[in-house]
Amino acid sequence: MMAFLSKHRVVWTRREFVVSVLLGLLILFLSLVLNYFAGTYASANASRPVNDIILDNLPVMNVDIIFIEGFVVFVIFVIGLLIYEPKSMPFVFKSLALFIVVRAFFMSLTHIGPFPEQSPLEPGPITGLLNFTGDLFFSGHTGAPFLMALVFWSQKYIRIAFLCISALFAATVLLGHWHYSIDVFAAFFITYTIFHLARNFFKSDYKMLIEGVR
Repeated sequence: MMAFLSKHRVVWTRREFVVSVLLGLLILFLSLVLNYFAGTYASANASRPVNDIILDNLPVMNVDIIFIEGFVVFVIFVIGLLIYEPKSMPFVFKSLALFIVVRAFFMSLTHIGPFPEQSPLEPGPITGLLNFTGDLFFSGHTGAPFLMALVFWSQKYIRIAFLCISALFAATVLLGHWHYSIDVFAAFFITYTIFHLARNFFKSDYKMLIEGVR
């Protein structure tokens, strides 16, 4: 417990850390606002669905509990990890914000309609703000945990956990027919690029994540 409190005391007494965390939270919030408008626009302009070689041969399964509750567990896991390792907060907030902004850009360009056969999904008050019928490319469920795996790559068990979550979510959105296969497979390549962009854009935050506060 003393070591845990010491980690927090070291970082929160540094003005630059506090400013970086607040800035990260601000741009994360703004990215979510952008995501809402991009998703609304893409859904309003969605075209007809297209064929998909995987979905055409994959039966629809009811996996909404993994899609919704599973994602909530993922978010809680990330929050717990940030509390345990506070030095990671600035880079995680900013890299996630960049991830959401890039995804919002892509979804505003691509307006393919959802696959006609889908598992029924009742949007709640939160999921209704994050998931839309036209926000298909690329899969956020697949990309977000993969991004966290890249961020915490040096920590073996955390890396494996996030990679497993990413694979589980990838299978979930395909089984539920909520994403086309290109949305899922492209997510890994795009997210990998986003991670390296974040490393270059937020060098001091990434250095703090790797080396700690000195």
